[in-house]
Amino acid sequence: MEDVIKVEDRWYVSATSTHADDRTRVLKHGETFVLFNRHGDIQRISISGQGLYHQGTRYLSHLELLIKERRPILLNSTVKEDNTILDVDLTNPDLYEAGRLKIHNDSIHIFRAKVLRDGRCHELVRLTNYSDASVDVPLSLEFDADFADIFEVRGVKRAQRGKLQPAVIGEDMVELGYEGLDGVRRRTRLGFSQRPTELSASHARFQIHLPPRGCSSLYLTISCLNGREEGESESYEQAVSRTTEELARQQACCSAIQTSNEQFNNWLNRSAADLHMLTTELPEGPYPFAGVPWFSTPFGRDGIITALQALWVYPDLARGVLSFLAATQAREVNPEQEAEPGKILHETRKGELAALGEIPFGRYYGTVDATPLFVVLAGEYYRRSGDRDFVERIWPNIERALEWIDRYGDVDGDGFVEYQRHGERGLVHQGWKDSDDSIFHADGRPAEGPIALCEVQGYVYQARLHAASLAELFGHEARARQLREAAESLKQNFNERFWCEELSTYAIALDGEKQPCRVRASNAGHALFSGIASERNARLVAETLLSEASFSGWGVRTIAASEQRYNPMSYHNGSIWPHDNALIAMGLARYGFRDHALRILTGMFDASIFMDLHRLPELFCGFLRRSGQGPTLYPVACSPQAWASTTVFYLLQASLGLSFDPVARCIRFLYPQLPSFIDEMVIRNLRLDGAEVDLRLRRHPQDVGIRVLRKEGEMDITVVV
Repeated sequence: MEDVIKVEDRWYVSATSTHADDRTRVLKHGETFVLFNRHGDIQRISISGQGLYHQGTRYLSHLELLIKERRPILLNSTVKEDNTILDVDLTNPDLYEAGRLKIHNDSIHIFRAKVLRDGRCHELVRLTNYSDASVDVPLSLEFDADFADIFEVRGVKRAQRGKLQPAVIGEDMVELGYEGLDGVRRRTRLGFSQRPTELSASHARFQIHLPPRGCSSLYLTISCLNGREEGESESYEQAVSRTTEELARQQACCSAIQTSNEQFNNWLNRSAADLHMLTTELPEGPYPFAGVPWFSTPFGRDGIITALQALWVYPDLARGVLSFLAATQAREVNPEQEAEPGKILHETRKGELAALGEIPFGRYYGTVDATPLFVVLAGEYYRRSGDRDFVERIWPNIERALEWIDRYGDVDGDGFVEYQRHGERGLVHQGWKDSDDSIFHADGRPAEGPIALCEVQGYVYQARLHAASLAELFGHEARARQLREAAESLKQNFNERFWCEELSTYAIALDGEKQPCRVRASNAGHALFSGIASERNARLVAETLLSEASFSGWGVRTIAASEQRYNPMSYHNGSIWPHDNALIAMGLARYGFRDHALRILTGMFDASIFMDLHRLPELFCGFLRRSGQGPTLYPVACSPQAWASTTVFYLLQASLGLSFDPVARCIRFLYPQLPSFIDEMVIRNLRLDGAEVDLRLRRHPQDVGIRVLRKEGEMDITVVV
């Protein structure tokens, strides 16, 4: 039986085939990303959506390297720790000719190395003959391009598509094309360093002669072209060199962390590399694209939380996020886009479907929380950097965001910010838990809108306090008083209306009838993060979140196992999201529950040990932790995901009680703690307003000692133990 067969217009794979292994390897650069399988190929069928994508379109949907029409044997496959290169080691199976063994298995080493840069995938294929006889290796590359919009890959059906164009075939290149209904001509060009013995629209064949112990290399360049001029193409070596240089420049903007625990270092290093890979340089500055494959584009909420979690190590990222979101802030009412003046972007998309309006997400504002979180990030960025000039420049955007909260966010005038879908095709739920079934009552009934989410009220409270501080900074005393009074009024009303004494937590939401959705959910942890929770209620929420019903042993579940819609395999109703846990941990630390925060840090670290490449994904299943086993994966989770990549930094900040005061030129550690598995930590290039410092932290039985290793410029280090 063949491994892969086609029935009508669908491809199927045998469950016993190695093609059924759907684990992927990811590279990303700019607006281009690629998902390979572990062989370095692109399978036609995969739940992970394998392919080479550029600006929302799949430019290569199939790529397979074969030896004499046989699939090589996989030896090893890994993405380098800095995420720049995918390396794959393969060898040959037994190869026969006319019934006789021609090349014995394990004679030929096939090394594939791939790097992605500026809309091109560069690949080196190096063959080494370890036998004592000369061999002629029949090597072929099979390929195809379906030019599917990423929403088609996700399952969106279209009434009509554009037209595939006839292939253009040269001596050492082939170009596949597609004319979209949007009028854009998209092309995929495959160029080879050697002239193939046979080249068609679907394959290239080579005859590689290898003397005993000899070696030969072939280079492949795959270019994504969308009407633009091709430009000068780099060689593989140039692409590697320039990518390495670019990464070094990015790393120079960040603080570096190293600990005494090598497994923890693996998590740190992969997280930092993922953040750098996902960050794309836009005209407004660096912006972290949300996640590969489904969300490789700017998202408002994701970008803000990613920047917030990385703020202490990479403050420039927050400036880029704020700049982009200020530039794209809505200025008019558009129900289809869910846009209203002052509202902050939910997401933006490129691609044929977005250009044609077949999906509403070309520029979409259907998020209730990004607008207050934008103000929160602006306030936190100033506290971290002291960059008054920049924050003053976006102050009008902050004021417009605050006006949106008051005018459009509070739909019914009850003092709480709600959401209700306006367009027919937008998101039903517009908080971070945006699944259709994610907001419900205790008996499982869906909540009807307009819906006031628990965490959103906290974000609004936090936004008003930050805006009040900034208003004072800019001399607007009356405005500052007004904002503080509004924040305190909201806090009082929130604790009265959302608190559920019988659950020892806050309701996940109030529905359109102002009835609380009495569900134990992780959302309540965000009330601690924002500071809107009362001291008494915060203590009870902390215990609820760390109870066995909520805490799986790996992390806090999105909803507790005791709830009606609990499903540990669902997207939002019982799964575990790393970024959610980081925000909860920061909230716990804010109210003095450092031991609780350390339990979350420990659970997330333990989970990372079991994850491929030590990379925490977007989410994983919420099953109870079982001894000797890792977490259960969620099959279609984005990995890497931006806000998952910065989780480790926020968890550390929460544990260390780390804060900054650029006015006083002081870095503070308030009751710092290190987990039992870290004896020592070194933080290098920790910056504050032009000064920088290297610190060594050492764990002691009762506290943490901090020593200054190097200091340049004027700053103080304050430690409260």
